[in-house]
Amino acid sequence: MWISTLNILNYRNIREASLEFAPKLNCFVGLNGQGKTNVLDAIYLLSFAKSAFTSQDSLNITHGEEMAFVQGIYRSPEQLKVESLKLKEDAPLVISCGLRKGVKKQFRRDKKDYPRLIDHIGLIPLVMISPSDQQLIDEGSDERRRFMDVVISQQDRKYLDCLTKYNALLKQRNALLKQYADAPAPPDDLLEVLEWQMVEPAEYIFKARTKFFSDFTGFFERVYNQISRQPSAVSYQAETPHLRYVSQLQDRDLRDSYVKTRQRDLILGWTSQGIHKDELEMKLGEWPLKQVGSQGQQRTFVLAMKLAQALYLGDVSRQLSAISKPILLLDDIFDRLDSERVERIVEMVQGDEFGQIFITDTDRQHLTEILKPNEKAKIFHVENGVIN
Repeated sequence: MWISTLNILNYRNIREASLEFAPKLNCFVGLNGQGKTNVLDAIYLLSFAKSAFTSQDSLNITHGEEMAFVQGIYRSPEQLKVESLKLKEDAPLVISCGLRKGVKKQFRRDKKDYPRLIDHIGLIPLVMISPSDQQLIDEGSDERRRFMDVVISQQDRKYLDCLTKYNALLKQRNALLKQYADAPAPPDDLLEVLEWQMVEPAEYIFKARTKFFSDFTGFFERVYNQISRQPSAVSYQAETPHLRYVSQLQDRDLRDSYVKTRQRDLILGWTSQGIHKDELEMKLGEWPLKQVGSQGQQRTFVLAMKLAQALYLGDVSRQLSAISKPILLLDDIFDRLDSERVERIVEMVQGDEFGQIFITDTDRQHLTEILKPNEKAKIFHVENGVIN
């Protein structure tokens, strides 16, 4: 699936824009703060029904305006072939999002509202890579679990349902633990009911994460070696990247663990057992990446994870006989890498394994040089929210 047309009205600093995109490579050039990232965020919004940067919808409306509107028209690769033969094409997919202050956002597919926004996730797979991805290394395990959740949710609807259910039950259990922390007789029966309900979604999430990690690791190692030009099997041990999925459910029964730790959890005021404690360890050799990795190694590691995410989703789509390679958004990543790694990344993403790509950069000459092999790439200039 690729986006052929993007219409924007009052979204962040973009007051009005109607853009026609190339099916493979599109670039936005301009100084920092001019609106390049806002274009990518509008595309992100149409895939995830929310902004990549804020959960408060009203903040995405242009200052001084009461409403915003974003619409994307999507086509399939098959429609490209049909158009080239000048035959009647299938109707394109139209996704739109309307935002108004003080009103619930209106999210539509082909002019029909979704009963639940969660039902839209996965229809248009997308991967966004930006400087904020450094949080995967710098921040706590919440960020790394979120990485797994975003990837798996785009190809497994039941996973997202289970995750939503588990988090709601976890919130209820934590509230009870705090409420009865000093009570002489805590409500064990009520806690037990919640715990039994938590086990089933937790086990599904654990199995889905385990399978994802098994399938994902090969993509990650291949991409890392390709960016860094390390031979896959002949890397120095100290520089070999490692990912490891760690979960309490790997060595214990969750239902028994809830019972055994209930009194301790009442003292703590929060739930100490469950898939919300899972971790995705990131290492170079035998050492934590955050401690021993240089800036270049850390950036390469995170980039490899995100590009592998796109390859993984594309592979799942192929196995399901679907037509959607993920849309790839590369936001301001090239000024943090040496020219050789930039060329390797651009060469890689222009291959057949990747779908439509959007790149932002501050240097027009830089982009023009690395995009020379792709004559069909489109380049847009962005200045103060105006796109040409």
